[in-house]
Amino acid sequence: MRPCDAGKQILAARDLSDRIKGMGQWLRSTRVSDLSTASGRRLAWWHFQLVDHACLRALWSNWDQVAPGVYRSNHPGARRIAQLAAMGIKTLVSLRGTLPTSYNLLEAEACASHGVTLVSHRLSSGLLPPRAELLALYQTFLSAQKPMVIHCKSGADRSGLAAALYQIMICDAPVAVAAQQLHWRYLHFKGGPRGVLDYMLAAYAQAQAETGVSMLDWITTTYDPVALTRVFKAGAR
Repeated sequence: MRPCDAGKQILAARDLSDRIKGMGQWLRSTRVSDLSTASGRRLAWWHFQLVDHACLRALWSNWDQVAPGVYRSNHPGARRIAQLAAMGIKTLVSLRGTLPTSYNLLEAEACASHGVTLVSHRLSSGLLPPRAELLALYQTFLSAQKPMVIHCKSGADRSGLAAALYQIMICDAPVAVAAQQLHWRYLHFKGGPRGVLDYMLAAYAQAQAETGVSMLDWITTTYDPVALTRVFKAGAR
């Protein structure tokens, strides 16, 4: 290959790379809130695939059983929602909130198309949930039609916490057993801000050992996400 030809190929590769980066930056800064037009739908699809990383989740679901009739996974796309409906799944519990973003809009549309009930809560992977959100999640555990799937984006942190809470609050599982829902095999790692979720379970385990308090009563009367986070950040792991 002549030097000039090699140089042209390098320039072309750089140009393609710049275009892809530019598209990604544009998608990240663009508000996606409309599926009613062809252009809005295309934008939502690309945003979902590239910005929300749905293209990666198509190869890996992070699927596991939490309890009989209850499962956890990462965020399912329309094709997987159709498959879940065919399996008999009745409810999807999303932990990603209700903002009109590509992933929420496309999920709501797919669930409606396949007769799957979508229930949304808003949890954070690196922040402890407010008390009211945990109590609302507990009510969903009680009332949601099963089989159901609990999911966040990657199925690692928020899904792990919700799965652990389900096992403790509904299945009466020991905390040490339920805490395995927050595990590296689901891509949850304690060494960082997300470790505050593990710390929450450890704090409850200590309270239960001392007083016998149930998780529901602990959340209702004692749970303080601000105080727990402060101690966690101070180094009490």
